[in-house]
Amino acid sequence: MSRRVNFVTQPDDYRHWQLRIAAPFAYLELDVDEQGGWFDGYELKLNSYDIGVDIELADVVQRLRFEHPEVKAVLLGSARLGTFCAGANIRMLGSASHAHKVNFCKFTNETRNTIEDATRNSGQTYIAAINGTAAGGGFELALAAEKILLVDDGKAAVSLPEIPMLAVLPGTGGLTRLVDKRRVRRDIADVFCTLEEGMQGLRALKAGLVDETIPSSRFQARCQTVLEELVADSDPTVAVGVVLPQLEKNISEDAINYSHVNVRIDRDKRCTHLTINGPETTVADSVQDAKRSDFWPLLVMRELDDAILELRFNELEIGTILLYTKGVSADVLGYDAFLHSNQDDWFAREVQLYIARVLSRVDLTSRSIFARIEPDSCFSGFLAELAFAADRSYMLEGQFEDRTNEQAAMLSLSASNFGSYPMVNGLSRLQVRFLGAPTALTNAQASIGIQLQAVAAEDAGLITAALDNIDYEDELRMVIEERAGFSPDALTAMEANLRFAGPETMESKIFSRLSAWQNWIFQRPNAVGENGALGLFGTGQRPHFDKARV
Repeated sequence: MSRRVNFVTQPDDYRHWQLRIAAPFAYLELDVDEQGGWFDGYELKLNSYDIGVDIELADVVQRLRFEHPEVKAVLLGSARLGTFCAGANIRMLGSASHAHKVNFCKFTNETRNTIEDATRNSGQTYIAAINGTAAGGGFELALAAEKILLVDDGKAAVSLPEIPMLAVLPGTGGLTRLVDKRRVRRDIADVFCTLEEGMQGLRALKAGLVDETIPSSRFQARCQTVLEELVADSDPTVAVGVVLPQLEKNISEDAINYSHVNVRIDRDKRCTHLTINGPETTVADSVQDAKRSDFWPLLVMRELDDAILELRFNELEIGTILLYTKGVSADVLGYDAFLHSNQDDWFAREVQLYIARVLSRVDLTSRSIFARIEPDSCFSGFLAELAFAADRSYMLEGQFEDRTNEQAAMLSLSASNFGSYPMVNGLSRLQVRFLGAPTALTNAQASIGIQLQAVAAEDAGLITAALDNIDYEDELRMVIEERAGFSPDALTAMEANLRFAGPETMESKIFSRLSAWQNWIFQRPNAVGENGALGLFGTGQRPHFDKARV
């Protein structure tokens, strides 16, 4: 598996999904091209999926939110009679590297969360119409929907067969959604997850796995009725969406450049310098004028999102991300205030929700992240969230000796830093930062709108350290070299444990418990060894399990 994973796509390039809009409804059907696998060596039979199928799904969900605000309900189904989705392709998983398997599951989880976020916050409710077998990741896809309708034809079934068949966990949120979202009793869930054949019809309904079972003769009609019931009380939207053009980027051996985001890779030091450039123009006078695909917060977040995914999947040995911003803080704060004051408008709301999702993607990325707050930077408003997402943040006191014409480094907070962009645990990054210091959080709120220089930011607890011109570069050099010498596995575990202090939510469980255990299981011989279940699947040979409980 050597092909670079590219997350940029558009509807004309889709090979696996069919989308039809009939406002206020959208009909999204999975119709996987069996020969359209992202890598060589497997066929995507039975509507099974790989990263390419998921990239298209993520793009569809994003475009529905921005391009079709008139859509209120989405019917998620299959174009294949008798087959909804067979889940992640087993041949692909068997041949994929460990890193790809883990990153693939994480990206898939993030896409499922985006579907739920659209239902919860964007008024686009997803309904799963299971017209056949939904196994493993296929059923997990349905679990992301608000309601699940199952055809009752004596053959269609839902299942999570990973444990009995593959010696792995349902890796894209299935276990967590069963008990946290659908409230399936744990003993019933235990039975269900160990049944290779799953459950059909009335049994699935009684277990709480689906919301309705419907005979074949009435299935399509009932699905349409459920959609109509969902939107009966919703306000009609006459807004015109914003078309998202294909993202432009230039990739070279050691760099990825976008219009507002630049990535420079230092392979010797195993780090990347990721710079986010502030707006070149001030914010529009009205929301209507702002509704453009090149609206700076929307475009810069699309580019940052893609850059993070590029680093996750294609630059595995680059262990540290150094975050920079460059621009005018006042201009960033202008856009920030514009979004905050126009939250009642669908476009401003969607941009803020997207910023939250991208920031969450940063939180969940297994890289050491250091923010470098330097002269002429603009860590302000929602860009300040990146400094709080970082594992450490270093701020220069004053100016560099050879760059005295630059404005001293500043950090500026806004109202959006106190709840507009929650982490997966439901808290703002500042709430997590000051979990044991409520007074510090109150003091931080009192500094909204104030440009804090290095010493003031350090005194307020908003950065890790303020360093003068003499120590700054040497300190950062030592930190980067130290990080490169540590075990990447130990660092990932440490960072993931430290980043999400506070309460658990369904989302935090998916990315902490589930991802951690799936990561571990994917390395165990019971799953991926020479006699493991994943490698022997379909050969007729029985796997050999090490029976020791570890």
